[in-house]
Amino acid sequence: MNREEFLKQKVWAVVGATQKEEKWGYRIYKTLKDAGYEVYGVNPNYDMIDDDTMYHTLSAIPVKVDAIDMVINRKQSIRVLEEAKELGLNNIFFQPGSVDKDVIAKAEELGLDYLNGDCIYRAVKESEMR
Repeated sequence: MNREEFLKQKVWAVVGATQKEEKWGYRIYKTLKDAGYEVYGVNPNYDMIDDDTMYHTLSAIPVKVDAIDMVINRKQSIRVLEEAKELGLNNIFFQPGSVDKDVIAKAEELGLDYLNGDCIYRAVKESEMR
């Protein structure tokens, strides 16, 4: 899946969303939400972000998401990919820093559709300028 196809996905999980406004997890969550996407934050360390419920795992989200944005340390990514596959969630957008060769190998082994080397924050901002 390419950038444009990801932007067409309406329901997103941001794994690594945070309450810390200076962090990319917050900026990405907020940017997707402000752009009109239905967004669910996933982080086991928080129960709320702004006035929204945060989910500790992907499986706790009450709807099936179309795409997952990974804003976590690459050491945590493989576990999230395995959970995504179990849930039938196949579209993964890797933010810089969330991926390495082992994570890519796992995504390919699981047959996931992913994008690496891009930033959803930048993609959304650029699409709004068109």
